[in-house]
Amino acid sequence: MPALINPSILSADFANLERDLAAIATADYAHVDVMDNHFVPNLTLGLPVVRRIAEVSPVPVDVHLMIEDADRWAPVYAEAGAASVTFHTEAAKAPVRLARELRRLGVRVGVALKPASPVEPYLDLLEEIDMILVMTVEPGFGGQSFIEGTLPKIRRARAAIDAAGTGTWIQVDGGVARPTIRRIAEAGANVFVAGSAVYGAPDVPAEIAALRALADDAGR
Repeated sequence: MPALINPSILSADFANLERDLAAIATADYAHVDVMDNHFVPNLTLGLPVVRRIAEVSPVPVDVHLMIEDADRWAPVYAEAGAASVTFHTEAAKAPVRLARELRRLGVRVGVALKPASPVEPYLDLLEEIDMILVMTVEPGFGGQSFIEGTLPKIRRARAAIDAAGTGTWIQVDGGVARPTIRRIAEAGANVFVAGSAVYGAPDVPAEIAALRALADDAGR
């Protein structure tokens, strides 16, 4: 499938958020990181802000929950207007039940893995999820360097998905930029979260187009 580019608004100007959402109108999704300063050492946006983002965003909203008690809160973000909700397996007590509840609410379901978390325990659950998010930096802050050691995990996930024929997406978040996106796409990812690479560019739409072209070329 064609590469999807999901700019992370963690790198946007929060004082001009509607303007910076409009700037990514040519992207596929707006990636929204929700952090609670417990599961990860940072505090970002809460439910009322995400609800409003979903109302004004020119593209669907892809919510990444880096919070404790995902079982309770993930459905609430689905009801707030997210098109896709990703939760960390490390923060869910009953991930399959949660995934089924999110699908019942009509959103795409993602499970996220920290860099050191293995993907193998979830490869038997591919029918239950729509996306695996492989974190290629430690979650919590934008602008970190890509961890090369996560590429084999992406390859293993891609091989299992292709063998199962489920069409599950592989999203990568962390250090995605022009120097890294080709290797990530070659490993098997098809959804790319880029924050500082997009919002730090002088021409945001041009950067989105360039990243998409690099990923599409490498993924052929």
